Amino acid sequence: MNIASSLPSGGDIHLLHRLRALQDRHQHIPPQTIAPLASELGLPVSQVEAVIDFYSFFHRSPRGHFDILFSNCTSCGDLVLMQQLCDLLGVVPGVTRADGLVSVDQTSCVGMCDQGAAALINGRTLTCLSAQQLPALAALIHAGTPLDEWPAEWFAVQDNIRQAALLLNDTLSSGDGLRAAVQAGAEQLLAELRQSSLRGRGGAGFNTSLKWQLCRAAPADTRYVVCNADEGEPGTFKDRVLLTRYAQQVFEGMALCAYAIGAQHGFLYLRGEYRYLLPQLEATLAEMRTANLLGENILQQPGFNFDISIVLGAGAYICGEESALLESLEQKRGVPRVRPPFPVTHGYLGQPTVVDNVETLLAATHIALHGGQWFRDHGTQDSSGTKILSVSGDCMAPGIYEFPFGISLQTLLAACGGQDAQAVQVGGPSGTLVSRAEFGRKLAFEDLATGGSIMIYGAQRDLLAVVRNFTHFFAHESCGFCTPCRVGTPLLRQYLDKIASGHGTAYDREEMARLGKLVKRRSHCGLGQTAANPLLDLLEKFPQVYAERLLHQDYEPFFDLDAALATTRTLTHRDDAEAHLS
Repeated sequence: MNIASSLPSGGDIHLLHRLRALQDRHQHIPPQTIAPLASELGLPVSQVEAVIDFYSFFHRSPRGHFDILFSNCTSCGDLVLMQQLCDLLGVVPGVTRADGLVSVDQTSCVGMCDQGAAALINGRTLTCLSAQQLPALAALIHAGTPLDEWPAEWFAVQDNIRQAALLLNDTLSSGDGLRAAVQAGAEQLLAELRQSSLRGRGGAGFNTSLKWQLCRAAPADTRYVVCNADEGEPGTFKDRVLLTRYAQQVFEGMALCAYAIGAQHGFLYLRGEYRYLLPQLEATLAEMRTANLLGENILQQPGFNFDISIVLGAGAYICGEESALLESLEQKRGVPRVRPPFPVTHGYLGQPTVVDNVETLLAATHIALHGGQWFRDHGTQDSSGTKILSVSGDCMAPGIYEFPFGISLQTLLAACGGQDAQAVQVGGPSGTLVSRAEFGRKLAFEDLATGGSIMIYGAQRDLLAVVRNFTHFFAHESCGFCTPCRVGTPLLRQYLDKIASGHGTAYDREEMARLGKLVKRRSHCGLGQTAANPLLDLLEKFPQVYAERLLHQDYEPFFDLDAALATTRTLTHRDDAEAHLS
């Protein structure tokens, strides 16, 4: 597949897509192309410049003709392999080789946590990487072999659906949900959703029928539907599988929402790491238009006009937050908005907008056909239906598991072969670190709420290294909007680095905990508010992990001033006692 030609339909008019095309063509964004592009799209040059600097997949300086990004996730990352490949290629990580052929660097989780070690090469996903494979990979690069001629199995992505229940076992024919909804009417569709008690599956758990009703009631002539497929939380990959297997049902869910609220246009915001899915997603949309499931007068209903565009992200975890996603759709930096107002009244372009998760929209399609009670009969009182989980880490069978809400974590661990875990991170780095003593807790909104990520850590894992990885992730992904997160997350990273290196003291541990609580309490959006969760959970539930690394002294500074004066001593040819700090 020619990656440069795989942009979404209409991709020539969205800034992110135009920048992606420039990046593909030149291996960076040439400065001389920025002003003409801004003029063509009718945007300020400053806005285009800001977008380039905000998204991690855009670069100011040239990358290699083969640009490789290794995941640094605790589930799908392996930086040892990255260094081994760098040695084979004669590359310094983060520096393009002098001949321009290749560059190698690391990136955040690429959503392949059930596929072994993974990387991106020119935007395409390499899975199940091994040390044995690297010499052959390096040889192909040195020979300049086009990616289309590389072994196809290197790019294979498995679905790994291990446990199916209410949704994944239910086979729907094309248009079943839409036909049922149109026959019953919009009011009845909302009534069925209300009866189902469906809550958002992205993690926040807001009532879906209420969200749709609020958007429908907002005074406006134009409304929008947005599917949030920017699952950037490390350890989460269920949306990738749902869009691979059940894309039509997800798109039907968007059309159902449009029918209920009176929207005429929708967007699928797809994370940049899933670019390989674009051709089949565009093909599905085309088939739906041909079948009159999208377009004008859908299912011969006068006035039911709705279509969907795909917008591809460019490497920014924060765009998974709904208001940051809307900013990105509007061709801006993905900075979370001040709320209220909320998207249901002031969303995309200031118009009422429903932003729903992939799994939520999939569930809505099934509910439209089978009814709200069918869904409500599963789960718990406060958490109806089932939850689709992304399970990865130290277990025998990583993959996708669907269970009714309310199962214990122990039940899930038994199903995936992770019974020997010492800890489980539920809900990704922003969620909850659960110790073995808590494995009886329930997966449900009223106990362990999760957007789907379940990361399992066996007895051999260094939990401090895991939490340090998470803390680096949050510091890297902070949008910089608010001071507590912009300043606080790098400081938390420094404290973790100091403790991990064996230079931390009890004072550092206490200061880190104090700062973590401040960042949690004062940050503007969910990223900062949850960034300290891993280190605070580790401190509470595994205090010995910190204690084992601490120095037995009250204080050691971050900065060694005497060592910093070494250059001055060299320049002045002095190394006597008075040239040192006592």
